[in-house]
Amino acid sequence: MSVRLSGRLPKRDDGLWSRRLLAAMVTVLVAAALFRVPRFEPDVCALWLFVGLTVLPRRWSPRQDARLVWRERVAGVDGPEPGLVARRSLAGWADLVADLVRATVVTLVATMLLPADPQWARVVRLALLVGLAAAVGLVAYSGVRFTGRLALTASGIRHGRRRYDWSNIDRVILHRKDGRLAGVRLRPRVWRSPGPAPVVGGRDVAVPEQRLAAAIEAYRERPQALAVGPVTAPEPAVEPAGG
Repeated sequence: MSVRLSGRLPKRDDGLWSRRLLAAMVTVLVAAALFRVPRFEPDVCALWLFVGLTVLPRRWSPRQDARLVWRERVAGVDGPEPGLVARRSLAGWADLVADLVRATVVTLVATMLLPADPQWARVVRLALLVGLAAAVGLVAYSGVRFTGRLALTASGIRHGRRRYDWSNIDRVILHRKDGRLAGVRLRPRVWRSPGPAPVVGGRDVAVPEQRLAAAIEAYRERPQALAVGPVTAPEPAVEPAGG
């Protein structure tokens, strides 16, 4: 049911080359900044305290009150297509920034712990900094490649880098975790994996679960309507039973 959007060569006319150029520019700028960071004596206790503090944003769940918005060109899978889009929530942005900051600090500390003189240490330091810059560039490209954090199009439901086929969605159920709503579970018609049914939405999406579930249910049997548009996502009549 799920398809990871990776491992395919890009098409020349997929409309995403300007976004790839932007990600490449981010990579170069980050690499240039990292190579100018002066050496310092890392404090291991302060490092672990900082890493712990960057985990705190994951406990924050701001109110989700956005709506699915129609876009004529939803950039994503193989190229642009029309569909409904849900933007990333403030909590999702906070998680993304915290992950980048944590990875940057840990990598810089690791490079400073290396000895300064041996050739092998300089090579390892260079590799770590280049790898971090490339990782930031990939994150930037992943963020700008897709229109919105989640999208409903005629070709499927996309959440982040994963896509789910309409043809294998049997039921739409509100998903709860620790007693709180945490996305929409897509129960498949045919179970092709021993794992649980996939969940889309959640705290990293600005659209609340009830609205997202109503929209998925409305277009589950007629996804081709999303290719005609413009369409308006339906509002939930009543809150579906949790599952």
